[in-house]
Amino acid sequence: MRIINGIVIRQRDVGDNDKYADILTPEGVIEVLIKGVKKINSKTGSSSQLFAYSKFCINEKGERNILNSAEPIHIFYDLRNSLKKIALASYFADIIKYCVTDERRNSEVMRLFLNTLHFLEKDLRTYDFLKSLFELRFISEIGMMPYIIACAGCGSFEPDKVYFSIKNSNFYCSDCFMHSQNDYIIEGSLSFLRAVRHIVLSDFERLFNFRVSDNVQKTLSYFSEKYIIHHLEHKFNTLDFYKSIEDME
Repeated sequence: MRIINGIVIRQRDVGDNDKYADILTPEGVIEVLIKGVKKINSKTGSSSQLFAYSKFCINEKGERNILNSAEPIHIFYDLRNSLKKIALASYFADIIKYCVTDERRNSEVMRLFLNTLHFLEKDLRTYDFLKSLFELRFISEIGMMPYIIACAGCGSFEPDKVYFSIKNSNFYCSDCFMHSQNDYIIEGSLSFLRAVRHIVLSDFERLFNFRVSDNVQKTLSYFSEKYIIHHLEHKFNTLDFYKSIEDME
């Protein structure tokens, strides 16, 4: 038996009363069988629901994890007040499930997810801001950070304009940029570059402590989404659903 803190990122039904839950922990994502969770008198229902952050007591039987008991730490109830919040949180969870395994452990991913859900639940930042921040910080945490230290051509640190190549993860100043050699380019300002640097390099204590203008956010949103999709080589249905909700608003 082991006790571990984690957050439920996916569920699926098994029979009439049971469920499997994918739980993000500091050790990676683990699959846990939760017996009797759909019964009215279940003692683990609230602490094992989607996006519940709980302390889980797990029995290990062979290669199977079976939930013994669970104690809620934070349930993120207010996410359920908005379909858009649930859709965005589900997109984040989908990215995590696709990338994080027992072999690719990263305790900072769980910290990032929990902090992002906190800001999303309490409306402390805009949806676009949190989406960009999560996409760029997550991709950096798993080892695919864009190279944002200096121009790949001349080493310029703060050019007035930057041209970022999604394919090779480098940025170029105006003098070094050659469109014919980089056909997947996003153009941005110095403020955009500083925002990306903050997201991928800052300490967690300062990660959410910055603001950007609407114009910078527009570029940041476009860049972060294109970057993560290109480098993960995967499209997420939950992203399409989130964007469909945006289109309806």
